[in-house]
Amino acid sequence: MTLLSMIFALLLAAPPSERPARIVEGAEPPARITRATVLTPAEGPPVVVYAAMNLTDKQLDTVTVMAFVFKADGTLKARQTAPARRTLEPHETKYSTLVVDGSQVDPTDVIVIGINQAQHSGSEAWWRADLQHAAEAAVPLKKP
Repeated sequence: MTLLSMIFALLLAAPPSERPARIVEGAEPPARITRATVLTPAEGPPVVVYAAMNLTDKQLDTVTVMAFVFKADGTLKARQTAPARRTLEPHETKYSTLVVDGSQVDPTDVIVIGINQAQHSGSEAWWRADLQHAAEAAVPLKKP
């Protein structure tokens, strides 16, 4: 059974809570996350289900997603890189998951995700983005 199938089977065992993840992106990305939802099962870590879309006319060989976890007050708590998503055809959208298990995630925490690396098929060049500033801007610090 694939990892994705196992995750969905576990999620169906008990009704998960669902909330949107915030999405950020770098300058002129070749791919974008168009939707992202955080599913929190009764047991186990949260899972972000997301849609990644190739914005170019060329096949993307590799796309990497990064997640940031913020406390409710806007303090960065953790960041985690997902395993690379492979092969996105031109203008194609594919769904994937990211298990947020790098640190404890509380129900009030905010999860922000974005694509931080991509590489076109047959190319040695990588598009890269440092998403931390964009993620911090998406979850501003709250003054006490």
